[in-house]
Amino acid sequence: MGRFDGQVVYISGIARGQGRNHAIRFAREGAAVIGIDVAGPVVDHATYPPATEDDLAETIALVEAEGGEILARRGDIRDLAFQEQLAADGAARFGRLDHVVANAGILTWGLVWEMTEAQFSDVVDVNLVGTWKTLKATIPQMLEARNGGSITIMSSVAGLKAMPVQASYSASKFGLRGLAQTAAKELGPKHIRVNTVHPYAVDTPMGLNDTSARQAFQDWGMHFPALLPYHPVAALDELTDAVFYLASAPSVTGAEFQIDMGHSKV
Repeated sequence: MGRFDGQVVYISGIARGQGRNHAIRFAREGAAVIGIDVAGPVVDHATYPPATEDDLAETIALVEAEGGEILARRGDIRDLAFQEQLAADGAARFGRLDHVVANAGILTWGLVWEMTEAQFSDVVDVNLVGTWKTLKATIPQMLEARNGGSITIMSSVAGLKAMPVQASYSASKFGLRGLAQTAAKELGPKHIRVNTVHPYAVDTPMGLNDTSARQAFQDWGMHFPALLPYHPVAALDELTDAVFYLASAPSVTGAEFQIDMGHSKV
């Protein structure tokens, strides 16, 4: 028996990294998976490698290897109509929708007065507005299913503690806290819980292969320490463990779950 037998989860940013890990482990625990990923370049100012179509295909294969059912499509979370159709098709195919993991996001770097308009607006549009579109597309399907459930929004430690050269990223991640708090209040009577997760460094291509991050740590190191120097990077399973806890904790909503090696306390 799996922890999520018969349940259905919608995951954005599923092609690799955290999204892939969540999908594999939900499938291993008996859940069907609905997934979306742009699986290609999102913006021209990111300084880490984008996910690819091959990454998305590999995720699908890995979920199926666990015996899981999956409906995953290549699409942009900024496309509301696309997400609404995917959520509707997934709920029709699997019969319900129980959990949402709003995981997709992007990062760019620059001083407040030097970053371009695109560097600011693109990041806010993907991370904040795109996540709102994920919720707008999926919540009606959850309400129609009448099974309650959970929504977990992947914010960041930068949504708790603003970071230098991350104005657009920090603004978007702080915004997700407000979005989650409002949704938690509105959906509590519907038996749907809404929480945020706030990681620091995570073992993903976005987390470890960003050339600008190395320069930022060199130039602004006083703002980037953590309390656990012997454990500088969180493993993917640490993030999925948090998602699983929040998806199955009936008394937890409106929470801000930190997996940041104490970084937000420095």
